[in-house]
Amino acid sequence: MKYNEIFEKIAAELKDYDQIGQVATYIPALAKANPNKFGMYLVTREGHSYFHGDTDETFSIQSISKVLSLVYAFKLVGTDLWKRVGVEPSGSPFNSLVQLEYEQGIPRNPLINAGAIVICDILMSELKNPYQDFIKFLRSLAGNPNIDYCKTTAESEKECGFKNSAHINLMKSYGNIENDAEEVLDFYFHLCSIEMSCKDLAQTFMFLASGGKNPVNNKRIITAQETKRINSIMLLCGFYDEAGEFAFRVGLPGKSGVGGGIVAIYPDQYSIAVWSPGLNTKGNSSKGIKALELFTTITQSNVFGPSPIFDELEYE
Repeated sequence: MKYNEIFEKIAAELKDYDQIGQVATYIPALAKANPNKFGMYLVTREGHSYFHGDTDETFSIQSISKVLSLVYAFKLVGTDLWKRVGVEPSGSPFNSLVQLEYEQGIPRNPLINAGAIVICDILMSELKNPYQDFIKFLRSLAGNPNIDYCKTTAESEKECGFKNSAHINLMKSYGNIENDAEEVLDFYFHLCSIEMSCKDLAQTFMFLASGGKNPVNNKRIITAQETKRINSIMLLCGFYDEAGEFAFRVGLPGKSGVGGGIVAIYPDQYSIAVWSPGLNTKGNSSKGIKALELFTTITQSNVFGPSPIFDELEYE
């Protein structure tokens, strides 16, 4: 069976999926999304691409950007990063203030809001032009010079970002924020506003499925050891307080965003991105998770199960 045929099979099975969820309404710019949009895009280690549905349409990647900002910060400061943010699953909603105060301003991990804000603070300290430098880094990973921030979404996030303001001020009180709080928040909101397609995301994350190297040009992005760290954090923390459920059902390291996107990787094999804006109660794409569960079940490709059946799949 070909990958495209697998995608068609999954799409047919989910055509009348009755748990599509609701789009994110607490961010006004995201409330306009069409919940019926759906796309899947896969890139293999050999550079082959397979896709189905709305894979070229851009959407707000939101928290998926947190993995990429983490990678960039890790490149810049190395293991000193872990003095300011932990690596444990939160077990709490992504915007929990209770946990942050209990742990004295040290976020549980870099993929919850507070942790990602600390990462933004680090990037602002380390980079001369953080906005330009980060988007340049992202464009190079994706191979797409048109990827950019969405000012409308960034402003929309700022208008309703009261909890994020509480997070950064609480961390500032504990000495875990070095730069001006409002400037760091503005950078954070811009990172969340970045717009990409399933195609862009699958290509961008391929280096994490390739031991830290971009397979297109063989350029090393991070070391193999650092890649292990990032993939581990995605597996444990990439879906907030649904991370265990995602690992149980899908079995891959990945990251979601409230724009409805999910990206996941199978080490040494592929990177896959899905998009469906309808979210479940945990803030993750309901249809997207189900699609990935079906995909890893059909292909037997997950990091916990038996050897995958790639040899039995036709790639052309």
